[in-house]
Amino acid sequence: MNIELCNITKRFGRFTALDNVSLAVPSGDLMVILGPSGSGKTSLLRVIAGLEVPDEGVVKIGGEILPPWSVRARKVGFVFQHYALFRHMTVFENVAFGLRVIPRAARPPRREIRERVLNLLSLVQIEKLTDRYPSQLSGGQRQRVALARAMAIEPKVLLLDEPFGALDAKVRRELRRWLRQLHDRLHITSVFVTHDQEEALEVADRLVIMRDGRVEQIGATEEVYNHPANPFVYDFLGNVNVFRARVENGRAYLGNMAIQLPEGAQKAGTVKVYVRPHLLDVDKTVAGGEGYVKARVTYICPAGPRVKIELRSDEVPLLQVELSPERFHELRLEKGSEVYLIPREMKIFPEK
Repeated sequence: MNIELCNITKRFGRFTALDNVSLAVPSGDLMVILGPSGSGKTSLLRVIAGLEVPDEGVVKIGGEILPPWSVRARKVGFVFQHYALFRHMTVFENVAFGLRVIPRAARPPRREIRERVLNLLSLVQIEKLTDRYPSQLSGGQRQRVALARAMAIEPKVLLLDEPFGALDAKVRRELRRWLRQLHDRLHITSVFVTHDQEEALEVADRLVIMRDGRVEQIGATEEVYNHPANPFVYDFLGNVNVFRARVENGRAYLGNMAIQLPEGAQKAGTVKVYVRPHLLDVDKTVAGGEGYVKARVTYICPAGPRVKIELRSDEVPLLQVELSPERFHELRLEKGSEVYLIPREMKIFPEK
């Protein structure tokens, strides 16, 4: 069931939460909306659900334009960040709740409700917890109950508002891997809101990057990460080093490096050069006299699968580099070491 948003604008008093937003979620996709706090992510999700009425624009689900007030007609499953479980109900009763409040004429028989709830609890791997109350569950178990409850009504689409935000890092990693596997089995059209870049990159089929109520870029995960549309997207999707380089005669000059600019680029002034930490090669010597930035090591964090190093150069007061442990030990780096940085890949944007 595809979702289409057409020119959605939503204001709260003088504040514009959504500014002429249009996007489409293909049927069966898991789309992640990513952006900083206040970018409009949750407002957009609530408009899709019918919990907020847009001032302008329309929402289509399955090609049908839906009235803005038709929450029940949309048949949407909504998973909230803080679970929103009924504390006085057992796990079974929480999941069954949405089915039991359906008008009597359309409500499934009691036996069918029981069978559906037990199947869902088995699907989310908490079938042994049917008689427990929310206070007796871990955070990860509560979130699985919330997901099962959202799916009990057999929704056309599934909406998740930072569903793992209240959980610790290890549980978050486990649950997002499990959610991705679950989605691949069920293929429910889903929209997932988060501000966690790592979470978005792991879970999404497609990414939507938002800022100040507007869409900055939409695309497949790999496309958005490797080909950001602007500096904001590049900077927001993970750590990045930013250099300022002067431009002369079609070249950008950075440290001891001359970078050939694409045809049609600006002829003078300055540009910003963006390089991710893992795309900076480090050496203690260089062959030849060009193509590097000289820097000094100021801090080393050797714990983890990548060694994280902070450096200082004449061009940038703080640089970040990530090396494999093997390369780090080969270089024998320590605090105060002078090194040469050679970018393997970079992105250049005009300075505004």
